[in-house]
Amino acid sequence: MTEDMPGSQWFDNEAGPLVRPYAMTGGRTKPGPTGVRFDLIALVTLDTGAPGADEDTSLGPEHRALIELCRVETQSVAELAADADLPVGVVRVLLGDLLELGCVTVSRPVPPAQLPDERILREVIDGLRAL
Repeated sequence: MTEDMPGSQWFDNEAGPLVRPYAMTGGRTKPGPTGVRFDLIALVTLDTGAPGADEDTSLGPEHRALIELCRVETQSVAELAADADLPVGVVRVLLGDLLELGCVTVSRPVPPAQLPDERILREVIDGLRAL
């Protein structure tokens, strides 16, 4: 394609045709009807209800890519976005779909207010050293 042809700005000869993020998410910008929010460090694990690579499902190729990445090991939302080469916003929407379908489980990070006090942890370490 040449630069002066209509629509050529949406095509990169080396990378191939571009797919806009809203095409992958069906125009959605928020994950699922519940509006669940995925932190970048939330851990995503494949659930037993996830379809296999050879099963025929209505899932798109991006959904399947995320499932295959989680099949190897538990990964954070940020790692999934990097490994799938997708924007984080798109990955969050796709993970919302997979969560609703029961394909993945998400472990959210512990809020700082619920973490143990540093003073208590130091006392435990000192007690263990004393043994």
